[in-house]
Amino acid sequence: MDKELACDFYFGDDLGNQIELMDYSALNGFKNVLKNKQLKWSGFKWQSGVLSLLFKPYKYYIITGSPAFLSNWLLVIFSKFSKKKVYAWSHGLKKPVSTRGDIFRKTFYRLFDKIFLYGDHSREIMIKEGFKEDKLIPIYNSLDHEHQLQLRNSLTETNIYIDFFKNDDPVIIYVGRLQKSKKLNLLVLALKKLNKKGINCNLVLVGSDMGNTEIVDLATNNNLEENIWFYGPCYDERIIGELFYNASVCVSPGPVGLTALHSLTFGCPVISNNDFENQMPEFEVIIPKKTGAFFENDDIDSLTERISEWIYSSKEKRQLIRKDSYKIIDEKWNPKNQIDIIKTYLN
Repeated sequence: MDKELACDFYFGDDLGNQIELMDYSALNGFKNVLKNKQLKWSGFKWQSGVLSLLFKPYKYYIITGSPAFLSNWLLVIFSKFSKKKVYAWSHGLKKPVSTRGDIFRKTFYRLFDKIFLYGDHSREIMIKEGFKEDKLIPIYNSLDHEHQLQLRNSLTETNIYIDFFKNDDPVIIYVGRLQKSKKLNLLVLALKKLNKKGINCNLVLVGSDMGNTEIVDLATNNNLEENIWFYGPCYDERIIGELFYNASVCVSPGPVGLTALHSLTFGCPVISNNDFENQMPEFEVIIPKKTGAFFENDDIDSLTERISEWIYSSKEKRQLIRKDSYKIIDEKWNPKNQIDIIKTYLN
């Protein structure tokens, strides 16, 4: 957006989590950091400086679609008294409206001129809830596709796992933060079941340990130390690409998120749970029997069965899986497609 559109950027000062803030100075259009304040005696927050932006010569406003910010409500409401257009960039509704919170969010989304959504699943739900189709624009999500594509074209099969595990058993991989919400305990227990059945395989966990996962103890207590590689955090895309490319399948028992895009970009199929109401929008890249599979949420037997279906593939089948994985990322889930969509609706 910074390179291809005349945009000004304003950011909140607190993400509310451990994700590191980007370097805003890298953006030519960076203007200011807005302070987020919790409003006492209410569940609302306020972002200072937002309303003053209505008096600037902007025609379009794209804001994060968070109804928790009272300043967002006022910005979009006051814009109705001008020719300015306000678009939300949001997850939208992830399930049919059934609670007061759902009604609150639905009311908020109705105020916008357009809503950029992370996927098609929420769009289908919102259409059923009465939203007009032309108001709902799937914009998907992405990683550094251009750089990853260059690396992908140079990847070949290597002995990275054979050298570490001292065997040629198939490898299951997980890349992401090691935290309780990812339910990695299910993955370790599924590995135990697979090996007990004689379906021998190894597991690689790549990512920072966010604490309280108890995964190391679980591996030790189940005598799986020799079958699990706690790789630790890695930010070198060349190494990550090699790890994905040589693995049989990527498994994220909890919400899968950007891990799914990362994995398919390097040709590795993905398995995650079927609780779509609580999934991240990136679950949509998983196409059963093509780019991965879904297991019954929290069911270790179901997870074990899905893994067993994917860890042994002929070279011909593996290449077909890679082709299908590349296709879905290269066509939709990449920055070029996203910027093309944005340009269409800001024209």
